[in-house]
Amino acid sequence: MNHREHGVEELCAAGEKLYERALRDGHLPAAEAAGAPCLTGLGLLHPAVDDLSRLEPAAPAAVLNRVLRASRARVAEERRREDRLLKLFEPLMHAGDRHGTPADTPTLRLLSGTEAINRAIGEAMAEATDEVCCVQPNTHYHDERGRLAQSRAMERDQALLGRGGRIRTLYQHTQRHLPLIRSRYERLRGRAEARTLDELPDRQIVIDAAVAFIPAGDDQRLALEVRHPALVGFFLTAFDRLWRLATPMYPQAVQPPSPGGITPRQHAIAALLVEGHTDAVIAERLGMNVRTARLHIARLATALGSDSRAQLGYLIGRSGILDPER
Repeated sequence: MNHREHGVEELCAAGEKLYERALRDGHLPAAEAAGAPCLTGLGLLHPAVDDLSRLEPAAPAAVLNRVLRASRARVAEERRREDRLLKLFEPLMHAGDRHGTPADTPTLRLLSGTEAINRAIGEAMAEATDEVCCVQPNTHYHDERGRLAQSRAMERDQALLGRGGRIRTLYQHTQRHLPLIRSRYERLRGRAEARTLDELPDRQIVIDAAVAFIPAGDDQRLALEVRHPALVGFFLTAFDRLWRLATPMYPQAVQPPSPGGITPRQHAIAALLVEGHTDAVIAERLGMNVRTARLHIARLATALGSDSRAQLGYLIGRSGILDPER
């Protein structure tokens, strides 16, 4: 039996049967109870004084009284903690009122550390009932950090969907076929939707049009929790405009058009080339590695008949592939 199936404060089904048998027979071989550590953890069984290889049962009423006493002690301690917090914050709340700062003034809160960020997002998601809008640029989807983040998000996202909520997520085109992303939408049940664009702003999560989370540093260990209605409204307006421009990915996938045989990815690369960006900047902006970006540039050059980087920029302009009406 896997000992991690239950904790010491839970009586598993196997442990219950063994305890009933011990009560009936008056003892139990210690080896037979090895698979149910909850029995000794709860004090239901204890070694016999004259034979350590044998376990004897404690009276159920005695065990129950002991467990209830411990539970009542924890509840009492938690109530004392609440009283201490009330006494601590009550004068601070009145102090804020004296300075003309209402208790419900929207704030910006800086969150430091991955655990603090995930905890704040989880608390906001637990209260959500309507819609979550996410922007997820292509970072950390191939490493352990990305897999862990996805695992944490799945449970809270499915809980919202189960309550009848909706989740809309924007990704980059380069993420459309990532196994981790595809697996997410194969497992989610409910109104989960996804679309893609060539380029996206930085990561953001807007929950129930009431709170937004955005990065506050380059290493993703700092985030801002935003509850100011004007700022949250700004983020939602920007998201909706990007959403209308994006290509559907889920639940019904639509492939981006390829006018003139130029793929959407090559089209995006062409626009950045004309702006004079380096291969490294193009790769970062479009969420791909430099080698892949150079491969697409080479294909674009072949399609337009270019022999050099300088000529490629000229041919892109002359071809009209960047014209708005195309």
